Amino acid sequence: MSDEQTPIAELGYEQARDELIEVVRILEAGGQDLDSSLALWERGEELAARCTEHLDGARKRIDAVLGESDSTGGEEPGRG
Repeated sequence: MSDEQTPIAELGYEQARDELIEVVRILEAGGQDLDSSLALWERGEELAARCTEHLDGARKRIDAVLGESDSTGGEEPGRG
C-alpha cells in the first residue's frame, strides 16, 4: 500500500475492493505495530462501507430498470 492514499469517496468499486483485499492481507500477515494495525483496520472499515455504497447503488439502478420494465406492461421471461 502506498503512503499516498486516495480519498475513499473518490474510489470506484473495484479500486476499493482491491485495496480492502490488500488491507486484509497485511493485517492477517501480522507484524504491524498497534497504531499501524488500527490505522489499517479503520481504512478497511471505510473501504468496506464504500464497497457497500457502490453495491447498494447498483442494486437501486437494477431495481429501477426492472420497475420500469414492469410498468411498461412487458411480460416476465418464462411467463405467458
